[in-house]
Amino acid sequence: MWDGLYSATFNIEFGVRQRSVLPPTLIAVYINDINSSFHITKGCSIILYANDILLLSASITELERLLHCCESELNYLDMNINFKKSSCLRSGPRHDATCANVVSLNGSVIAWTNELRYLGGHIIGSR
Repeated sequence: MWDGLYSATFNIEFGVRQRSVLPPTLIAVYINDINSSFHITKGCSIILYANDILLLSASITELERLLHCCESELNYLDMNINFKKSSCLRSGPRHDATCANVVSLNGSVIAWTNELRYLGGHIIGSR
């Protein structure tokens, strides 16, 4: 129903019901290859939980490399990253220093922030 009008009936032959327990499992199956599809260098990590991805790196160059690898794998799966909901955060002695932008393969710049939420917790960029 849309705007008080009903469409003709039709069969849905793919997809998953909203609020089903199946989507997190399916996402995990699809994106599980992200961890194994490319070489992760020392000082870098990828944390996956359902459709949340956390990339950790000791350098901006390596962070951007991880991002590009994730983008490529997700593009292969016909999935993408919502860059409006994505952010970068630095921690350590230089957490407040100005640094280069992290740019996606399609040219989207990921905003820097001093605090972010991940799985209900807050991560704060500080020493």
